[in-house]
Amino acid sequence: MKHNDSLIIDVNLHDFEQHVIEASKTLPVLVDFWADWCSPCLALSPVLDRVVKAYAGKFTLAKVEVDEGDNMKLAGRYGLRGFPTVLMFINGEEVGRFSSAKPEHWVREFIEQHCTTC
Repeated sequence: MKHNDSLIIDVNLHDFEQHVIEASKTLPVLVDFWADWCSPCLALSPVLDRVVKAYAGKFTLAKVEVDEGDNMKLAGRYGLRGFPTVLMFINGEEVGRFSSAKPEHWVREFIEQHCTTC
């Protein structure tokens, strides 16, 4: 599932620093660590898509498919134990995370709690 929407980008181990860490110094970045075989991941994906579009540019959604290339190293770097796991980055730092599929209202509350500019 590739994205070419400017609000939703696919990232990997090699461009994570640029598209997540550095980019979050300008605009918050929500990172979705997911896998094709993971049914909760597939359930959460449309929820995240709707939420990022509803916030209309107040943050970026970066999607990391953990089974592609060296992306599992990113999951290890952040100590992820299951998927989906979503991390919020602001000013180059992780400010919050959640795991498993959540309803849209829950995701919106998470964003409001962790992102004062959203």
